[in-house]
Amino acid sequence: MDDVSTTAETAPETAANGIVSASAIPADELARLTDDIVSALKTVYDPEIPADIYELGLVYKIDIEDDRSVKIDMTLTAPGCPVAGEMPGWVENAVGAVEGVSGVEVSMVFDPPWTPDRMSEEAQVAVGWY
Repeated sequence: MDDVSTTAETAPETAANGIVSASAIPADELARLTDDIVSALKTVYDPEIPADIYELGLVYKIDIEDDRSVKIDMTLTAPGCPVAGEMPGWVENAVGAVEGVSGVEVSMVFDPPWTPDRMSEEAQVAVGWY
């Protein structure tokens, strides 16, 4: 559903959650940051669908840089979504509030286009598709 990674050039480490990273951030801190970022993303909801953006599969990529800034690639259920201009700010605010995050950059991407098969089972249950 998503890609969580870091961009350092140092030797790879395996974080507690199994993510292999080449990060200067200690593995336990990287695991905590990752968990907290995902938790923050789960507080942001598409107002038209009763599920959060993470479980909907709208988050395509999360990069945690060595300076603890976070870059997120995400999409919308449809390019003409009424909250297209607001949702990146909601994501920036939610992730920016995570302890240890130094900054957030959200990029909207539409390739590949979002499809319902990107939804988690939890989101499918929430919208009554499962």
